[in-house]
Amino acid sequence: MRAAQITTLDGPTAVEVTEVPEPDGSGGGVVIDVAAAGVAFPELLQTRGLYQVKPDLPFVPGAEVAGTVVTAPEGSGLVPGARVAALTMLGGLAERAVADPSVTFELPDEVGFEQGASFLFNYCTAYFALVERGRLATGESVLVHGAAGGVGTAAIQVAKAFGAGRVVAVVSTEAKGEVARQAGADEVVLADGFKDAVGRSIDVVVDPVGGDRFTDSLRTLRDEGRLLVIGFTAGSIPEVKVNRLLLNNIAVVGVGWGAFAMPRPGHIATEWEAMLPHLRSGALAPIVGATYPLEQAAEAIASLETRSVTGKVLVTP
Repeated sequence: MRAAQITTLDGPTAVEVTEVPEPDGSGGGVVIDVAAAGVAFPELLQTRGLYQVKPDLPFVPGAEVAGTVVTAPEGSGLVPGARVAALTMLGGLAERAVADPSVTFELPDEVGFEQGASFLFNYCTAYFALVERGRLATGESVLVHGAAGGVGTAAIQVAKAFGAGRVVAVVSTEAKGEVARQAGADEVVLADGFKDAVGRSIDVVVDPVGGDRFTDSLRTLRDEGRLLVIGFTAGSIPEVKVNRLLLNNIAVVGVGWGAFAMPRPGHIATEWEAMLPHLRSGALAPIVGATYPLEQAAEAIASLETRSVTGKVLVTP
């Protein structure tokens, strides 16, 4: 079968599409015919050996897929032909992939494969951030950085679905603002000057960007506000002067969804069940961005480097 392999740690240009053996489910996995595979920042880091997971070279990246079950172990509740979304962790950028049954979920009829491949990582991250770590309360105001990206658009929708009264999207361009509005943001402000635009009116900040926005984000928080640290797509890791936390009675909260969920069997299934009614209703509707054929997997991964992408980047074998 055809698959995209990382062959050297020289960046996205080192990704090669080649023939590899088909996977099987002999280890108890679910074999899936991949209809769409998600591409995310970890894959970009993996092309340079900068991600915490460092498989031996060469390897097939791709942590998230949607497609059709080929085979499934007895007792998994899955049958050949079932439409599923799954976390493969590796191997997803291929014509077939294998996932553990515990992180393979049957897709509702209302949800297509492209949206299915855009859901688990981004929406579980957003749910974990806002509901589990951020303790979002009904009626609170939420500010989302990087609001046109995959995590950002997911955070907008999760915030709205789980009770936020006001969601403010922070974007770098007017065009990205339209994507944030499509995702459901109540207000859109440009990153340049966002602090003055919103004032001290925010209860929860969702920050997958980091960099020089961090201190101004703290200044937007009301008493007992929370800043949720999800990542650093801007490249630099900010530092906090803790006197700001003390004086304003605010908190900076780490959000490491994978580090928390992966060692806890059943946790991701609990998140899936909590979000499933909203996925069925359309309240959670992933924004699909650029879609590439498998032969252009290198270009798909490289697109994340420009920080110009909107929605979820996909590869479709």
